[in-house]
Amino acid sequence: MVYFLTSMKKYLKPILTVTILALTVVSFIYYTHKHPEIVDRITQMPPLTLVAIVLLYGVWFIWLALVTRASLHIYKKHMGLQENFLFNAYSSLINFFGPGQSGPLFRGAYLKKRHSLGIKPYIFTLLIYYAFYGVISVLMVLIGTRPWWQTALLVPLAAAGSVVILRWYKNKNRAKMGDDKPFLGGINLGLLFGATVFQLTSQVAIFAIELHNVGAHASFSQVLAYSGVANMALFVALTPGAIGIREGFLAFSQNLHHIGGNTIVAANVVDRGAYLVFLGILFLLVIGLHAKDKLQIKQLNLKQPKDS
Repeated sequence: MVYFLTSMKKYLKPILTVTILALTVVSFIYYTHKHPEIVDRITQMPPLTLVAIVLLYGVWFIWLALVTRASLHIYKKHMGLQENFLFNAYSSLINFFGPGQSGPLFRGAYLKKRHSLGIKPYIFTLLIYYAFYGVISVLMVLIGTRPWWQTALLVPLAAAGSVVILRWYKNKNRAKMGDDKPFLGGINLGLLFGATVFQLTSQVAIFAIELHNVGAHASFSQVLAYSGVANMALFVALTPGAIGIREGFLAFSQNLHHIGGNTIVAANVVDRGAYLVFLGILFLLVIGLHAKDKLQIKQLNLKQPKDS
């Protein structure tokens, strides 16, 4: 019985991933069959729009690299520009196309092997980033959709909740962090917060272009709410790029952003297509720059790492 439950737990996530992806594909085919105008919206989009979105994903990626740099700075560690680029490019590719949590697993194993950063400290920096990411996303949802006093109340509550979780994690794993003492001064946290803000600003710009070019006449507050909800899918990303999950979040929150179902489907198809093109460019750069050799990936132990 115990063996059966352990096996089920091991295969539960892959089963859920495949199920969600299959349901997403079937739902998309059915929905576009019932609403053929969605295909027209996508095919009538100017080709330069796709180029602009891919370029903005490049800007988004630069801020992601700066998030990595700021996160390492919390532990007084440094990563060169080329290494940072290859590290984030490779992890982005395997996070989307690899099985399970390939991206975070690779990042944790690499930082432990190459920069002597333990798994627990790495997770702590990740939690700080997610805290900033989540609070900013909540702010996006609330601006323009709720009265100012609710925004003024809920955002500090979300921030306070994040601080409680971070302090709990830090205190619980203090012994396991060893010599990796975090330096949580204003400058370090400010750098990470700023990089996260600009990363999400790039994402808002991407969503705004996509919505505009599939025929949505969305206001700035609608785009912000739409972006905030879409960002929340990161926290339950059971599928590559949260495919199907993000669309579900957006569909069930139409009373917040007031953007119709047809527009959500069309905009997300454009977004997925542009992101795949961007990943294709990253793949060519990773191959051309010999990332596997320079990052010495073969020497990494990509099994579930143990704490140092």
